[in-house]
Amino acid sequence: MAVIRNFYVIGISYKKTDADNRGKFAISSGQYEVLLKRANGYGIISVFVLSTCNRTEIYGLTDNANKLIDLLCSVTVGKKNEFAAYCYVKENVNGVRHLFNVAAGLDSQILGDYEIVGQLKQAVKFAKERAFIDSFLEKLYNTVLQASKQVKNQTGLSKGSTSVSFATVQLIKKHNLFNIDSKILLVGAGKMARLTCKNITECLGKIRITIVNRSVDKAREVAAEMNADYAAVDELNSLIGSSDIVIVATGAPYPIVLKGDLECPGKKLVIDLSMPYNVDPEAAKLPHIDLVNIDKVSLINSKTLQQRQGDVCAAQKINEYFIDKFMEWCEIRKSLLLVNTIKGKLTTICVSQSLLANGTGSSIVFEEQQRIQQILTETATKMKSSNQAGCHYLEALNDFMSPQFSVQKTTLI
Repeated sequence: MAVIRNFYVIGISYKKTDADNRGKFAISSGQYEVLLKRANGYGIISVFVLSTCNRTEIYGLTDNANKLIDLLCSVTVGKKNEFAAYCYVKENVNGVRHLFNVAAGLDSQILGDYEIVGQLKQAVKFAKERAFIDSFLEKLYNTVLQASKQVKNQTGLSKGSTSVSFATVQLIKKHNLFNIDSKILLVGAGKMARLTCKNITECLGKIRITIVNRSVDKAREVAAEMNADYAAVDELNSLIGSSDIVIVATGAPYPIVLKGDLECPGKKLVIDLSMPYNVDPEAAKLPHIDLVNIDKVSLINSKTLQQRQGDVCAAQKINEYFIDKFMEWCEIRKSLLLVNTIKGKLTTICVSQSLLANGTGSSIVFEEQQRIQQILTETATKMKSSNQAGCHYLEALNDFMSPQFSVQKTTLI
């Protein structure tokens, strides 16, 4: 049974790593699949990966954090030495607290960004469907979701729009190219693209948006939902030329819009919301191109976000309450583990003694059962006031083997 001392979080985020380096360690669904298939080979049986535009983190149970780092880097473009230069390692309760803060939006580049909860759910669901979420991670995940929901409902931290997709709309509104006649090209039809399209439609009114995706059926589906146009991917170059604003949000592991694709005349705002980059950074050298990547989008300040700083303390208090509840569960679980271990050991001793004395070890007499139960009751009581599992284990064995021990020593409960 895994315990909290085996819980580790390793990762990189926007705090120390720019988008270019984070992109080297972004995990696609295909890489996630391979990572889980390799996990057992690293001695890891419970693990999940959270990979977003702002972070790549792996949460797992192991005896050494380096095993998680090795596992993660085994499927990424980036190398272990590069990861080590930027990564953080959190363990035990510090790792638990980190996950609570992430899910509450307290660790997001845009404070209060609630989209992270959906990404966390997808990450855990993916691992759970492949049997990589044990009872420890299941309990932690469920408690984290409870806390996150309470933060959202009882504070103003996540009220209104606090997301990369909303920040994208703010950027477009401020850009001098924007007007009601502007043509927007949206490349991609995944979750980020859908959210961005939804925010544009709701905040900017009737503006022409064309969606292009590798799967034209998916592009058609999203376009129908958002009242937008759609086109096949082979029309991408001509649409780039005729668009004023190009937003790229796909899951491709490499740039799909190259510098040469943007050498067409006319000023353009190009927004790359992908991780890793889906627009060649060299395009920023073109004088008529204003290229903005995910980090620049996330840094857009607004009065609303600044006002949310006052809700941070309230959110942290909610998190600490649920962290305490989770730690109590861990202690109870650890006590049960020790008690069950002691019970198994004492039962084995009784069976061995019966075998030596009577030539049979098939059952334990009632008096021996009473003695075992009494030892277990006393041990559980001691553990409530002193967290010394090894000492309690040895003391239980010594008490049981002591000739002075009697079932009248204490009252059974």
